Amino acid sequence: MTTVPSSTDRSAAAVASLFAAPVHAPGRLWLRGAFLLAGAAQLITISALVSADPEPATWAMLLLAVAPVLLAAAAAFAPAPVSALACAAAAAVMLIGLIAAATYTGPFFAPALAALAVGGAKLWKERA
Repeated sequence: MTTVPSSTDRSAAAVASLFAAPVHAPGRLWLRGAFLLAGAAQLITISALVSADPEPATWAMLLLAVAPVLLAAAAAFAPAPVSALACAAAAAVMLIGLIAAATYTGPFFAPALAALAVGGAKLWKERA
């Protein structure tokens, strides 16, 4: 005797497939790490700008307080052509901010920049 799977069996399989660990390219994993590191550094920058003894609100500090996480998220989660452009833009923003705000919170973005560079290189190698 054969049984027809009920709708609860199918929905349980659908839910299980949502929580299954997806297989990602190594470049994407590095870019996700850069996204998390940029987020942490951006929170440090924002808290330095609004603290009791605030850092000066220069253009570099404001750039580092606004842009890196958005660009790193686009690099990590966007489709292939947009991802490469966002990776280059995020690297440029982090490098410029790191140099211009070197005496303040710029060095906190160095690990994110390194992870972004490795992820971008691996993503470029995978596309070729």
